[in-house]
Amino acid sequence: MGKKIKVYVEGIGEVYAQKDTTLKELSKEVYGKDYKRYLGARINNEIYHMRKKVQEDMYIKFLDSSDKDGHRIYIRTISAVFIMACKEIFPDCTAKIEHSLGKGLYAELEKDKSINFSEIELIKSKMKEIVQRDLPIIREKVPYEEGMTLFQEHGHEDKIRLYNTLDREKIQIYRIGDHVDGFYGYLAPSTGYVDVFDLKYYYPGIIILFPTRKSQNKLPEFKEQKKLGKVFKQATEWADILDLAYVGSLNEKIYNGDINEVIRVSEALHEKKIGQIADMICRDDDINMILIAGPSSSGKTTFAQRLAVHLKVNGKRPISISVDDYFVDRELTPLDEKGEYDFEALEAIDLERFNEDLVKLLEGAEIELPKFNFIAGKSEMSGIKIKVDKDHPIIVEGIHGLNPRLATYIPEKNKFKIYISALTQLNIDAHNRISTTDTRLIRRMVRDNMFRGNDVFRTFELWEGVTKGEEKNIFPYQEEADVMFDSALVYELSVLKKHAVPLLKAVDNSSIYYSESKRLLRFLNYFMDIEDEKIIPPNSILREFVGGTYFDIH
Repeated sequence: MGKKIKVYVEGIGEVYAQKDTTLKELSKEVYGKDYKRYLGARINNEIYHMRKKVQEDMYIKFLDSSDKDGHRIYIRTISAVFIMACKEIFPDCTAKIEHSLGKGLYAELEKDKSINFSEIELIKSKMKEIVQRDLPIIREKVPYEEGMTLFQEHGHEDKIRLYNTLDREKIQIYRIGDHVDGFYGYLAPSTGYVDVFDLKYYYPGIIILFPTRKSQNKLPEFKEQKKLGKVFKQATEWADILDLAYVGSLNEKIYNGDINEVIRVSEALHEKKIGQIADMICRDDDINMILIAGPSSSGKTTFAQRLAVHLKVNGKRPISISVDDYFVDRELTPLDEKGEYDFEALEAIDLERFNEDLVKLLEGAEIELPKFNFIAGKSEMSGIKIKVDKDHPIIVEGIHGLNPRLATYIPEKNKFKIYISALTQLNIDAHNRISTTDTRLIRRMVRDNMFRGNDVFRTFELWEGVTKGEEKNIFPYQEEADVMFDSALVYELSVLKKHAVPLLKAVDNSSIYYSESKRLLRFLNYFMDIEDEKIIPPNSILREFVGGTYFDIH
């Protein structure tokens, strides 16, 4: 037996291990039969796979699925098992991981092969077999030519298109038995780590269910999101028609000089959809209040102003009211579990006054709008008086726009509710999706730095609270919308990249945000840059984040 080295395991303390012990072997020693709960590790603010060897005085935090990075590893690994099972059952088809839906992932088969109800049990049974076999998942870096040959042999045309547009000497691959694939992020050490899953019929595809970060390794209940699912499907169909489903095809269009056409078509689609929404509103004489909600950095402000333009084209003269001006005085603001002011709680708004003002307006009376003094923390009068009639619909934009309690005095027949989010039509390839949350985070990072005086550290610091508020105040009500608008632009990450990369590179390994910045840098590295932004129109939602908009929004 050689000399042992000392390491520190969070929650355990000092542990002694043999030199060349892997993190996986150490987790077995530390956690015994529960070791398969731990999918990766965080060391010096960086994420590592479980085959990394430990070194003297390492401070190690093992990650289970309650950690955001551990949860990502779980999702990637169960996706790999699903893809492998489908390949064994349907050798002529490739599984596609499309997008999140509810608390799961929506997946389909390529070549227009729908998954019928009886085939679900076949796939599930094959997945269970793969998990029970506990097959090692081997991560390798191979020379470029070898990687491309392997992708060719295993039918990964989407990956070949991607790597043809990238300058790489080596390619990262994963081997599971005879199966070879590429995943952009770590997987668990073996297939036996992901034994909690289920499949749900969702024609023409399937929902892969797995534990959430909060479900304590149990499966969550699946709640169907019919409207959201339709918007995703429309976006996917549109991307397929334009051959823009994956990053490789986008990069090809940038490389070949065809990106201006992509930008024009993408922006025209937004313009058409906003015009159609305005037409829907104007066809119903009962509608006199338009409520717009969506998560952070979804482009709500630009959307609201573009919608107002289209309403004016239809002869309407919309008036905007900011819910933020109806905040209660600071001392009346509810507190969160940390004892801090919770400005995102619905109760932070003076609901009674807000509703009374709306009723007065709809009855033809004149009101004076309040103005919240954020420095003093007090509600004041603005001196601005407004009056509306049937040609003056009221636009209300804010995170609580779809909550039935926001405008409870107003009959539902008088409301038109819009949910907006960046739902990302583009994925890296068939097996690696782009998170809608990541797109919004990159948007916000660029905007905060450019217009709000917040550096990347402040954006990261605020983001967890922002997403927590969205889970509570926005996502539960999204299906209440009369219409959903996808604000994602298929080309946007190739524009945002050059703005975001310098910000992310400023984060070093002394920061708790280092692993997140590295993950986003690796992700952005798959995109070719769009250097010239002149083609992006000044009313584009993207202009809200990179500047150059002709709307007064910052």
